Amino acid sequence: MTLRLVLATANPDKAAEIAAILGSAVELVPRPVEVPDVVEDADTLEGNARLKAVAIAEATGLPAVADDTGLEVDELQGEPGVRSARYAGEDATYADNVTKLLEALEGVYPADRTARFRTVALARWPDGREVIAEGIVDGLIAPARAGQLGFGYDPVFVPNDGDGRTFAEMTAAEKHELSHRGRAFRALVKALGRRA
Repeated sequence: MTLRLVLATANPDKAAEIAAILGSAVELVPRPVEVPDVVEDADTLEGNARLKAVAIAEATGLPAVADDTGLEVDELQGEPGVRSARYAGEDATYADNVTKLLEALEGVYPADRTARFRTVALARWPDGREVIAEGIVDGLIAPARAGQLGFGYDPVFVPNDGDGRTFAEMTAAEKHELSHRGRAFRALVKALGRRA
């Protein structure tokens, strides 16, 4: 029997990506529109993923799945990290965040622009049981935007395991194969399979 999980994210880009990665492994139920946004004020990715999953599981009475992702830039001592989505402010757009990042790294040698994307994916049941998985991809921050696909920091992130293109220059399938979110959710599916 297929496991049904309520998807906690309200971000349509993330929701589409998670659905594509999971395919038929899990039946995703959209987050109910009447459930308000969850304040993500934890100081770790796992903490924010848990806040979202707990809120949705409690609101719906069903198991929920949530994730949180951070971009950790070595030259910036791990920033923007847990605040990646709000790096340029609470109402920042993807473009605002990328602009701030590029400005912060102005003058930094290409080889010193090392970074990693980290995603924590968490499935939570109303009774408190949970399964957690993590996905990490190392790479470099490009000196300028490249590509029209993807979202967030994709136009400036070049994964080490790729061929020199940014995530925004890759097809969705190519990105999912290499990405932090792809790795985290594939690991989560394996972990869930071991529980069954």
